[in-house]
Amino acid sequence: MTQNSKSQAEIFRTSKLEEADGPGLNPTANRTMGDIIAARFSRRGFLKGSMASAAIAATVSPMAILAADKARAQGMSAFNFPEVEAGVDADHHVAEGYDADVLLRWGDRLFPDAPEFDPAAQTEAAQERQFGYNNDFVGFIPLDGAADRGLLVVNHEYTNEHLMFPGIVTIEDGEIAVADATRERVDVEMAAHGGTIVEIRKEGGKWRPVLDGALNRRITAKTEMQMSGPAAGHDRLKTSADGTGTRVFGTINNCAGGVTPWGTYIMAEENIHGYFTGELPADHPEAANYERMGIPGGDYQWGRYHDRFDLAAEPNEPNRFGWVVEVDVMDPTSVPKKRTALGRFKHEGAESVVAKDGRVVFYLGDDERFDYVYKFVTAAAFDPEDRAANMDLLDDGTLHVARFDEDGSMVWLPLVHGEGPLTAENGFDSQADILIETRRAADLVGATPMDRPEDIQPNPQTGRAYVMLTNNTRREEVDAANPRADNAFGHIIEILETDGDFTAATGTWEILVQCGDPSVAEVGATFSTETTKNGWFGMPDNAAIDAEGRLWVSTDGNSMAGTGRTDGLWAVDTDGDARGTSRLFYRVPVGAEMCGPCPTADLTTMFVAVQHPADGGDDWEGHGRPSYYEDLSTRWPDFDEAMPVRPAVVAITRQGGGRIG
Repeated sequence: MTQNSKSQAEIFRTSKLEEADGPGLNPTANRTMGDIIAARFSRRGFLKGSMASAAIAATVSPMAILAADKARAQGMSAFNFPEVEAGVDADHHVAEGYDADVLLRWGDRLFPDAPEFDPAAQTEAAQERQFGYNNDFVGFIPLDGAADRGLLVVNHEYTNEHLMFPGIVTIEDGEIAVADATRERVDVEMAAHGGTIVEIRKEGGKWRPVLDGALNRRITAKTEMQMSGPAAGHDRLKTSADGTGTRVFGTINNCAGGVTPWGTYIMAEENIHGYFTGELPADHPEAANYERMGIPGGDYQWGRYHDRFDLAAEPNEPNRFGWVVEVDVMDPTSVPKKRTALGRFKHEGAESVVAKDGRVVFYLGDDERFDYVYKFVTAAAFDPEDRAANMDLLDDGTLHVARFDEDGSMVWLPLVHGEGPLTAENGFDSQADILIETRRAADLVGATPMDRPEDIQPNPQTGRAYVMLTNNTRREEVDAANPRADNAFGHIIEILETDGDFTAATGTWEILVQCGDPSVAEVGATFSTETTKNGWFGMPDNAAIDAEGRLWVSTDGNSMAGTGRTDGLWAVDTDGDARGTSRLFYRVPVGAEMCGPCPTADLTTMFVAVQHPADGGDDWEGHGRPSYYEDLSTRWPDFDEAMPVRPAVVAITRQGGGRIG
């Protein structure tokens, strides 16, 4: 479907986009980010709002510094590659002069003894030894300092039954109906969740997995984990299977994530509500807590076969999910830890940066309409000479939530027991209660409700951080002062921490771009005039800052909103006259979401994740009907009638070698 002159509301109000946005569970009357933006810019007009650029840090090569500085001084883009043409089809596409090679697909073997993928005879045991489903976050951890050898760490967010399993779909009134789950199917799904740690090596310019890598590991929804930090052992985390409140099995719905400065892997639990069924009595102590998180969501039928996902059987189990998980990748027998000090909500990512004083700051988005932006500051400093000394840094520190003010200033509000309204009178008897009900604590301190904050990327070279706000179609008030009602395309906010100090309690904020098609006036997009018809995008989701300090943005939901294009990876200028200029580098197949992205430190590879390809195609003229296992809108990446569509990680390299972008 191509973009045309439909009104904004007509384009935005599609059932699929409504589903993607989430329900919006914030009950407060706190001023939303849309209100604040409207008030600020109604006074001064939509300006470029560029911030002063700090010098690029000495960690980048002198030649790269000279090239970047020259480009900025001349008002030029920091990127140089032939732009991909936006559109929709069954394949993926990368900029001319680059290769996009599939590195790992759902079902690929990860160990020498792993079975070959057999989609018609899937088992839990096989999936536990194979690459999982719906790869989202991708990180790369070099081994022995080598640029051509390292660990790829990948989150497996969720499963799409109708694309995974044969013989379970019927079409009723033009809609997909999925047969009730069996125990065997549920167990395969649980094994397809979690994460993958796998050694990869670059040989002859191409990356490949090393199946006999000593550190290879699969983490699933049944992997034993430890609760750590202030909430560990609390009564609200205790169940019949774990009377200590410190031991839990599995991690689910891991969306974006991170890699710490000390080389551990961060998995962020996001939409955990959908895995729970059953109900609590109306007067149950957790009823309000679960309502604020949308529990039970009932998207999965796991509770039929595993009591811990049935609220009636295990009413405390949901409190054991919605956390940030840390994994020591250098020990494949280590027990992952759910770090409760970073709060419990629908985590999108946990990207970190070492501040001037050595403490480590993690930026965290809560991916729901009208929820919040957070940051966590460790109490102790990072020790680059002693990895062991850093291994529990995430158990002690201060969690903050953001308030954005209309004068362009912002405040990081600490979520600390005993401060302000966070007291026993409001139901918080300890710091553990604040962390279990982080959303309610943030409500009470007056945080700013946002339009689905997802990935947040700090730029260590500038003291800035970039907040991806995907969209919010539930904003109904439309007036001259608020041109982004029905904010279907989202926007990117740039935070400048005071004095470039990531631990600062205050800062300033600016809009980098308001997304959408600039040629449709009512959308109100603010890309630079140098952005081409292929370069604009909507629904920013994940992002990366590369070694030159450049911003890369991936998207989620473009085809659903009737943009006439699939999701992809865009390069976005943040400095000089080119600020707000975007260009398309890579695009995914029909129905897919673009995730990752992960540039290597030497900028010779960009790893990206293609999630849920073929989950859609009804509106694409190349398919035009529901897409499911037997009748798929694409069979990417194999294009083999004997194989289903397969989510995959792709390694993008420059033909003949050289740096990306």
